[in-house]
Order: sequence, then structure tokens, then C-alpha cells
Amino acid sequence: MKKFIPAIVLFSTLISFDIAIAEPEYTRVEMEVDVEASADVLWAIAGGYCDISVWANIKCEITSGDGNMGTVRVLLDGAITEIMVAKTALSYGYTQPVKEGQYYDLYHGFMEARPVTDNSSKLIYTLVYDVSNFPDQAAKDTSIARRRAQFDQLLLNIKMLAEK
Repeated sequence: MKKFIPAIVLFSTLISFDIAIAEPEYTRVEMEVDVEASADVLWAIAGGYCDISVWANIKCEITSGDGNMGTVRVLLDGAITEIMVAKTALSYGYTQPVKEGQYYDLYHGFMEARPVTDNSSKLIYTLVYDVSNFPDQAAKDTSIARRRAQFDQLLLNIKMLAEK
């Protein structure tokens, strides 16, 4: 009987562990704005990895890398760390790493300047993250709406700078 007790404890622990882990629920938030400037002009203003300091008015520091894939930027004096995981001539993508003691939502962002004509473009910003940690759909919707409002404003800031 004594041999079965550890097995029962282990089994019950594994069952409760399985129940405690939510299935990931990834959401995509897509935003875009039309810009009356070429994609090259737009990207020259917004596409540097720390240009966010201008159009979002926040502190940005490159702590590792040279602006290409693998470059690490730190925002707001270390509150946010982002690693570039994708880059083309007119786009980049980044992720935020795991932070000890915090829920990991696999947050990724992708910004692209897409040519429309020789003198116009679209700025597209897409976020992907896991919302399974929120208690209900209302909380998930609130998170999505908050991020959408924040990034819509940032896109307008970039548009204004590019159209000067």
C-alpha cells in the first residue's frame, strides 16, 4: 500500500496540473492606415527599430544587435524588451520574451509599409498574442480594444510624420 501512495499523489498532481493549464487562444489584431507618401519615404521615417521613440514618444535603446534580425530593443527603461525576429526592406517583426513570474502571452508584432502607388502606401501593424489568461470574453475584448486604440493612434502619428 505504501508503494501506491506516491503514485496516487503523482497521478492527482498531474491531473490538477493538466486542468490548471488553459488551451492557448491566439488572437490577431490588424490595423492599417493609408499614407500619402511612398512606402520608401514612410519606412525611412518609421522603419528604424528605435524610430518608435519618435512616433510613440517613448524611450528606446538598442541593447544588442545592429538593426537586423536578432536585434534587441528595450523600451521605457526596461519595462518592455522586444527581439526582432523578421525583417524585409519595408517591414519588421518582433516578439517579447518570457518574463519570470508573469504570464507568457507569446506576444508578436509586425509592422509593414506596403506600396500602393508611387506616392502612396499603407502602413500595416499586426499583433498576435494569447488571450487565454483572461477570465471571460469581455476581458479579452477589452484587451483587444485597448491595444487597437493604442496602435491606431501610433499609426496616425506615423502618418502625420510621413505626410509633412
